[in-house]
Amino acid sequence: MLLGIHLRLGSCCHGDELHLPRWRPTRKQNGEGAEGGKGEDKPKEPKMNWRDWRHWIVNPSEEFYYVWLQVMTFPIFYNWVIIICRACFYSIDENFLAVWLTLDYISDLFYMTDMAVRGRTAFLEQGILVHEVSRLRSKYLLSRSFLLDLASMLPTDLLYLHLGVHMPLVRLNRLLRTSRLSEALDRMETRTAYPNTFRIAKLMLYIFVLIHWNACLYFALSRYMGFGSDSWVYPNMSEPGFASMQRQYIHCFWFSAQIFTTVGDTPLPLREEEYLFMIADLLIAVLVFASIVGNVGNVIVSLRSRDNVFFPNHELVKSYLHSRHISKDLRHRVNSWYQHLHINKKITRENEILQLLPASLRTDIAVSVHLPTMSKVSIFQNCETSLLEELVLKLTPQVYSPGEYVCKKGDVGHEMYIIKEGKLAVVADDGVTQYAVLGDGQFFGEISILNIKGNKSGNRRTANIRSIGHSDLFSLSKEDLTATLSEFPAAKRHLEEKGRQILTKMGILEETADDGSQQERMETRVEHLERTLDTLRTKLARLMMELESSTLKLKTRVEQLELQTEGWGGVVAEGGEEEEVKEEEMPCEASW
Repeated sequence: MLLGIHLRLGSCCHGDELHLPRWRPTRKQNGEGAEGGKGEDKPKEPKMNWRDWRHWIVNPSEEFYYVWLQVMTFPIFYNWVIIICRACFYSIDENFLAVWLTLDYISDLFYMTDMAVRGRTAFLEQGILVHEVSRLRSKYLLSRSFLLDLASMLPTDLLYLHLGVHMPLVRLNRLLRTSRLSEALDRMETRTAYPNTFRIAKLMLYIFVLIHWNACLYFALSRYMGFGSDSWVYPNMSEPGFASMQRQYIHCFWFSAQIFTTVGDTPLPLREEEYLFMIADLLIAVLVFASIVGNVGNVIVSLRSRDNVFFPNHELVKSYLHSRHISKDLRHRVNSWYQHLHINKKITRENEILQLLPASLRTDIAVSVHLPTMSKVSIFQNCETSLLEELVLKLTPQVYSPGEYVCKKGDVGHEMYIIKEGKLAVVADDGVTQYAVLGDGQFFGEISILNIKGNKSGNRRTANIRSIGHSDLFSLSKEDLTATLSEFPAAKRHLEEKGRQILTKMGILEETADDGSQQERMETRVEHLERTLDTLRTKLARLMMELESSTLKLKTRVEQLELQTEGWGGVVAEGGEEEEVKEEEMPCEASW
């Protein structure tokens, strides 16, 4: 009864949800409630069953799709290499027939699975990922890819019944999946950390397949013309060492590699078939050589372009130093600085590189790289995260050589420095005596970039700081900080207050109560003048509006009066004539 009352109360209350499982302590109650209260139960986590696979789709930007493409490279590459090899080298096909047939149908299974994956691969439409299975299937069935996939899966193996199982050429339609291999290699190139190396490896893979096919065709042509019939074809099998399966393939591959690379002396052809084969191979060899040279040249250009982006151009600087007859010692320092950059992969043009990315990604990268270092600076601690994110985009990496001064005493400070790596010494004017050594994560010059009134140093450097070894620093300019703080007034007041506290501890802040009160009075007066000026501006605007309105009304009234007086002249003339007529008629009337 209580359960029924709770159920009725729950059905009447629309604001509260009724969780029936809480009122079902026994299995019997659970079973009874499940039948009557399906729609009122709290939704449970969906369990995976065979029906859920109907709505399963593949996102082309996720990891599964990428991994599946890499898996598909194996059956596609297998068919490209093995089919022609089995067709030309009979001994390889006969000795391992069971293995080849097993691998053939395993690759077919992967091909069929790939068609199912393609039929459920989502696509973008107006920037939105389409998830409807029916639309995905329709798009795939109407595409050219489906026709090629279907042609590659035609059951041409049934020709084995007529031609025999030693005729693997009936599976040549399996080579129509090459587009899938190209897609996989392109995806790998975009995700690898060494794209230039990958391009060279991909080129070598294509050349290997080309030489492999040529080797198989050379062996087949030798069989057709007769082994050992002349010096160009493959030697006779009766000769020792040329009958083994490994020797057959290696010799043919070596012969094809010699032709394509034009390295070594190949036997001269003697028959028409041999001449035609050699002419075709030489033409292909020209294309292969051109592709190798072109790809290697592109890789070299890409590497040089990358170095020019990452590091400044050393050759231009060397030419300038040579033309200006700079001293040998200074040139040595410049060369040492460049060598340090290249050897240790120090990038000094991060801002230019990150400009290629969207603003959001550029900010995220800069935050992940520089925010931990920036948060160590005392004046930036407890500041807004958005302020720090803006400042990290302004950091400029700088590298200093051993013995080089970062700043000298008395110089006007235009930037502050944060030590990323290295050691810097605070030295006396003689350049020998060291007062302190600064290490990783420390900073200096932060007071110079804040315009704090009462600073005795006048925003000038108070010490000499020199790099002991090669030091990596981040600099933040005064202009960048000022431009950023203009959008964060609260943070600006906070930083100025922290700067005053630091100057007070250092004893170089001149600030008295009178000065403070005078400054406050001046600020009060300025605020009062600003309010008065705003009031006067408002009154002036009101008076101008009233004057404009009065002028408009007066102009309208004048126009109306002009319209009213336009016909007065004719009316006056007519009135005069009437009076004369009346005067003439009056005597008659009198006489009458």
